[in-house]
Amino acid sequence: MSFITDRKRAEGLGAGGHGAEHHWFMIVSSIGLLILVPLFIFTFGSVLGGTYEEAVAYYSRPFPSIVAGLTLVVGFVHFMRGAQVLLEDYVGGLKRKLSIIAVNMFSYALMATGLFALVKLAL
Repeated sequence: MSFITDRKRAEGLGAGGHGAEHHWFMIVSSIGLLILVPLFIFTFGSVLGGTYEEAVAYYSRPFPSIVAGLTLVVGFVHFMRGAQVLLEDYVGGLKRKLSIIAVNMFSYALMATGLFALVKLAL
């Protein structure tokens, strides 16, 4: 028999047990994107319109390739988590589970494709 009060048992869990954690992750990733996206635009803009050789030479440097990689990873994980919340709120039943799996697979596939292309450019 447990002598923990109802309030102590429910503290920090929210309605579903993980809402605050997800909300905090979305805030942190939004702030990260707020910094990364302008940096990516600034670094990508300087090579935009150049030749392939210039792009390879530019992304062989560490700073532009790290900024591009971080922007890809943080952006797609942020998208994946946001789309999951959207699907959980508006889709029900088996469609919900299949849709979440499809969005996660799509996000990871695009992330892997982008990182592969970036590595091919950098090496």
